[in-house]
Amino acid sequence: MADNPSIRGDGDRQRINIDQEYEVRYWSQKLGVTPEALREAVKDVGPMASAVEQHLRKDSANGDWREKSVG
Repeated sequence: MADNPSIRGDGDRQRINIDQEYEVRYWSQKLGVTPEALREAVKDVGPMASAVEQHLRKDSANGDWREKSVG
């Protein structure tokens, strides 16, 4: 996602910018995790959405990495 939410390019769709609150909301909802879990995952593996998703899946002890209460 771009800094301007109305302008989206391919590179922006692949990165998570945790400094933009609307991106944190978008990616948290898309990945089904809390904003805190998202920020921690980005801190651990960097801003690439695919790496963050992989990391969240790996961190889940039971394989269900999505938060039940999000959505």
